[in-house]
Amino acid sequence: MAEERQELDEDDLAMQRLDAVLSAVEAGDAAGVDALLEPLHAADIADILEQIGASDRAALLALWHGGIDGDVLSELDESIREEVIGALPETVVAEAMRELETDDLVDILEDLEAPAQGKILDALEDADRVAVEQALAYPEYSAGRLMQREVVVAPEHWTVGEAIDFLRGADELPYQFYHVILTDPRMHPTGYVTLGRILSSARKVKLCDIVEDGFRTVEATEEEADVAYIFNQYHMISCPVVDDAGRLVGVITIDDAMNVLDEEHEEDMLRMAGVGDESSISDRVLETTRLRLPWLFVNLLTAILASLVISQFEDVIVKVVALAVLMPIVASMGGNAATQSLTVAVRALSTRDLTGANVSRVIWRETAVGLLNGVFFAVVMGLVSAFWFQDPSLGLVIAAAMVVNLVVAGMAGILVPVMMERAGVDPALASGTFVTTVTDVVGFFVFLGLAGLVFL
Repeated sequence: MAEERQELDEDDLAMQRLDAVLSAVEAGDAAGVDALLEPLHAADIADILEQIGASDRAALLALWHGGIDGDVLSELDESIREEVIGALPETVVAEAMRELETDDLVDILEDLEAPAQGKILDALEDADRVAVEQALAYPEYSAGRLMQREVVVAPEHWTVGEAIDFLRGADELPYQFYHVILTDPRMHPTGYVTLGRILSSARKVKLCDIVEDGFRTVEATEEEADVAYIFNQYHMISCPVVDDAGRLVGVITIDDAMNVLDEEHEEDMLRMAGVGDESSISDRVLETTRLRLPWLFVNLLTAILASLVISQFEDVIVKVVALAVLMPIVASMGGNAATQSLTVAVRALSTRDLTGANVSRVIWRETAVGLLNGVFFAVVMGLVSAFWFQDPSLGLVIAAAMVVNLVVAGMAGILVPVMMERAGVDPALASGTFVTTVTDVVGFFVFLGLAGLVFL
């Protein structure tokens, strides 16, 4: 209860803060806007910019003398980031970008159009511009795009004392780092040492004697989803990135890896719902329509297919009108059961828990679950239908259809995403549509087919 109360209080506070900002913007009160935004975290400011309309957003940016910084731009949803950057003076954008490390710069720039990219790159210092351009040269969604170039490196023969003296004397260090990476003379990473081990060890101890176990590297061309899986699987907090010659070119930290996991899960949810993998509450009407219309059209085609199955049994429906009343129940139960299995399957595939080694066992489990659930609801709906329409035969028909459809739903919920993945298609992309089609077609065919055998 205390946690729920705290969450409600935070939501109320955020709403009050948003109302206050909008009131200050409407009044043209620049000082008020500055006073409201100055103490906020960058993520909270980004939330405010995302929650207000385009005209209010432009007015707020024009009034805000405190100025937007790189952290706020980094936190913004990409759907409005380019709009915000376009509304700001070039000098403000350039200064904000200079504050960011290369991984955050690349994350922002890769979503911008070429003209906007060029303006920002021209405003960067030479070293930063070269680092960002090199990162952008790597394939999209690769480790090279995800990594930061700012790395703390030490020769593998150094002692703890030498490393501490180097860190204290460095003109500039990464804003956030967890390891000192050891390299050989050819810049091949050979291990890393946590800052905690360095601070707790005597100065004379060699760094190579206190390296972390389980050291590994990733290639710059490796898929970022695979990198995120490695972080999650092996509980890593940072990982060196190497080029095709094995030389150190950057490092990926846990915050970036977890962002990838979050994005992957969010994309799966959006794709399963058929709203596009880049949908956002900030999207405009036409853009949202464009993302959703194709899958609604696919759903229309599959609904027509299910209707064609129903049309083959017009005679029995006309004779037993109660079938029309009960058909939605059969389809709904099958669809819901399939969605349960489908959700488990897509999640397991994304986390690589569902593999060729255990897929048969999972299919049998979901089939058994479908059978048991089917038997239970067959008894329930059989009794309800027989009592409702005073016809025991009708109760037997829907009971049999319920068992068959829930068994098929359990199997389809696993088999469809597995087959799509093996075909090289994202299982979250269209599994829901195909699985629903299977359960609708099978449910209607079995229910109406059995009814035809019994009543005609």
